[in-house]
Amino acid sequence: MRVSSRQRQFDALVRAHNGDLYRYAYWLCGDPALAQDLTQEAFLRAWRSLDALRETDAAKAWLITILRREHARLYERKSFDTTDISELDLDDRDSLSPEQLGEDSIVRAAMLQLEPKYREPLLLQVLGGFSCEEIARELDLGAAAVMTQLFRARQKLKAMLSGDRSEARA
Repeated sequence: MRVSSRQRQFDALVRAHNGDLYRYAYWLCGDPALAQDLTQEAFLRAWRSLDALRETDAAKAWLITILRREHARLYERKSFDTTDISELDLDDRDSLSPEQLGEDSIVRAAMLQLEPKYREPLLLQVLGGFSCEEIARELDLGAAAVMTQLFRARQKLKAMLSGDRSEARA
């Protein structure tokens, strides 16, 4: 069996970016199985459109865009009746289960409570490892706007985690 150059290119793409895509998908949805499904669907769409990828340096951003769009499509099609971690009351930590009290869960819940204009650039920087310029291109914003949103996102996150709700809403 002979492997085509297209197949080799795709295999290299999966090996290089599977972990990053899964982490990003997990942060978007909070469900390991759904994150795996989103990642697989993103790679399936990438396979179908592999000829559209002109620069391998842009592959990560291209895949993240595909994953973000697939996540948006998922929530356009379905409504879920589950308690979301974003609904955790961070002020009442005594009522949270041990799983919910985990540091990752608390940070995740706080991040999910950020407005999307703050959450998206922060996720792309922290999980995706993107620079301000790459985030600006991805979100169709100016680099200065991205830097401002990242600064404000961190301020709001810090305020939420310290329990200062008035600062978090500002």
